[in-house]
Amino acid sequence: MNVLILGASGMIGGKLARRLAGDGSLAGKAISQLVLHDIVPCDVPAGIPVSRCAGDLSRAGEAKRIVAARPDMIFHLAAIVSGEAEQDFDKGYRINMDGTRALLEAIRAAGTRPRLVFASSIAAFGAPFPEAIDDCFFNTPLTSYGTQKTISELLISDYSRKGFVDGISVRLPTICVRPGKPNRAASGFFSNIIREPLAGHEAVLPVSDGVKHWFASPRAALGFLLHAASLDLAAVGPRRAITMPGVAATVGEQIAALRKVAGDAVARRIRRQPDPVLEGIVAGWPRNFSPKRALELGFTADRNFEEIIRIHIDDELDGRVV
Repeated sequence: MNVLILGASGMIGGKLARRLAGDGSLAGKAISQLVLHDIVPCDVPAGIPVSRCAGDLSRAGEAKRIVAARPDMIFHLAAIVSGEAEQDFDKGYRINMDGTRALLEAIRAAGTRPRLVFASSIAAFGAPFPEAIDDCFFNTPLTSYGTQKTISELLISDYSRKGFVDGISVRLPTICVRPGKPNRAASGFFSNIIREPLAGHEAVLPVSDGVKHWFASPRAALGFLLHAASLDLAAVGPRRAITMPGVAATVGEQIAALRKVAGDAVARRIRRQPDPVLEGIVAGWPRNFSPKRALELGFTADRNFEEIIRIHIDDELDGRVV
């Protein structure tokens, strides 16, 4: 099996590359070649044969170049994050939407019909919301990023219906706790208020404790992608976009979980500095879901927010808290 990861230098892309290189197989088939693509060079994990190529998926000819290797499985994680997509309208549509269309057209021209797993987002939904968003709730995104993801979902479903690709879109919860440095995602503070205190640093909390959101750990997100790659999509049917399970928690519950796991001294490293603009943006985000369809298809989530924190400590901090 020839596997291609687009967006391989990102946090999830890197974890996926290391997992596949270590396993050496996917969906019960041996991986003969793993190709890592991003706009910047990617780290190459040890294991099976791995190659990397750098380029902008949205540029003319780039999608055709990478599809020419005839991948059997494509993980499409390439995107710019929500905050940047909102601030730079042209760049957001070029990368997040035009790049996906270029990829699908290159696949159609090649005639190979690979499996395509697309990382979408719960930003596909916009307020007003029910108490829990179910699988029949309509897409009315209130951000450019959410609109770009929704359009990409629709394209993948239509190209799959026509038989050009065998695609599935997994709507990821907000990934928390994200390792590394803060990025330009508007949701970044959800991870910052956990990651930074655990590492001995102060974190700024720009919203109230009552803000509620839908979360999954990086480990769970990796599980979603791998499970989507192995699913019999005939059972999924024509509705190829699926909301992933997750953990609904308020900021206050996040902090309480941090205090329970790491103690009062760590939790006191959070400094409240209200940002009315950001609070207004967050008010339009989904808070809770009833992901019955995903659960019936075998996707599994973290049990609670305490588990999400412990996963971060185990996977990123070698089990230690400063």
